[in-house]
Amino acid sequence: MSGRPGGVADVSVDRLHDLPSDRLAGLVAEGEAAGFRFVRRLVEGWEDGSNRFAGPGEALFAAAVGGRVVGVCGLNVDPYCRDGRVGRVRHLYVAAGSRRRGIGRSLVDEVVRAAGGRFGRLRLRTESEPAARFYEAIGFRRSDGEADCTHTLRLDD
Repeated sequence: MSGRPGGVADVSVDRLHDLPSDRLAGLVAEGEAAGFRFVRRLVEGWEDGSNRFAGPGEALFAAAVGGRVVGVCGLNVDPYCRDGRVGRVRHLYVAAGSRRRGIGRSLVDEVVRAAGGRFGRLRLRTESEPAARFYEAIGFRRSDGEADCTHTLRLDD
């Protein structure tokens, strides 16, 4: 992928088929320092085999700049929904120094592309108001009254 206007010219977003945890160590440490444990949960789930993003339609993406991983985002079948055509955006995290450069959007764009044809709707949950605004700016809508979900995106419209 090439950079966006105002973005990072040398960013690459790639689908991961293995996850060398040492490549995510910086994101794990930064996330935890900011009070977020979900990047560590991503690594732990991969290592213990509980979530390798390997189910039908599932995928994990990483963004790298100059060979250094600066962001991650995954797609799972939504474990909180009985409809197998509902996907869940998981573990989006972009390093603080790489934010506001289109990297988060590029990661979510890859998730949406991967979801096409397999999922009719994507769901996610965030407790962060800045993250909520980000998702809304890229087309997700607030979801009131759905358990384990704050935002949705219809793909089959």
